[in-house]
Amino acid sequence: MQSKLILTLDGEIINEYSVGEKIISIGRKHGNDIQLNDLTVSGRHALISSTTESQVTVEDLASTNGTLVNGNHINKVQLKHGDIVQIGHHQFTFLSEGEAKYQPTMFIKAEMDETQMELPEWESSAKLITDQPLAGLRTLNGPLAKTVMELRKPFSTVGFQGEKLALISRGLDGYTINQVMKSNKSERGTDQPLLNGKPLSAKQIKLKPDDIINIAGFEVEFYNIH
Repeated sequence: MQSKLILTLDGEIINEYSVGEKIISIGRKHGNDIQLNDLTVSGRHALISSTTESQVTVEDLASTNGTLVNGNHINKVQLKHGDIVQIGHHQFTFLSEGEAKYQPTMFIKAEMDETQMELPEWESSAKLITDQPLAGLRTLNGPLAKTVMELRKPFSTVGFQGEKLALISRGLDGYTINQVMKSNKSERGTDQPLLNGKPLSAKQIKLKPDDIINIAGFEVEFYNIH
């Protein structure tokens, strides 16, 4: 397996890039090897450099919002298999040559639940919600353990293989989670989402730091970002 960078946005795979003995520039402006249409990304934000496919480094180019590796701000570090590089709202997962292959279906996805946008209080409280402390999910197991996903949206659905299983809501009092109820009652027992080992229901439960959510066997940890 050739070393790769897997680009994701809100859990969705956007692209993948092979890493050879070269320098890859990342930024918002034209002319970068990887251009990200993201206002939180600087014009020239970071460099991925390698002398060999197993010795790859990421370097922040004095960007406005910084470059994070596994949630920590960095200047320049060597990447290890499974490391998560966050640039703006985008994430790159580094997969080292010779390590286990990844399976795209094992990404936990989050997306806007558009039906929820019809709630009457949305427009009046949107600005207040975005001013509240930000939290995220950190994947604990599977091929892409350590993947992190910020919960910036007011409503995020979390699921597996395209199926929505739980809804995380961001409100003025923090974050809550509840099961996405289905009209089809023939769902498998493994589809039942769990919070700290207990099955979720349609009732909203407030999330706390270090809570563990189990989605189809994959565990994610809820944590405060700031």
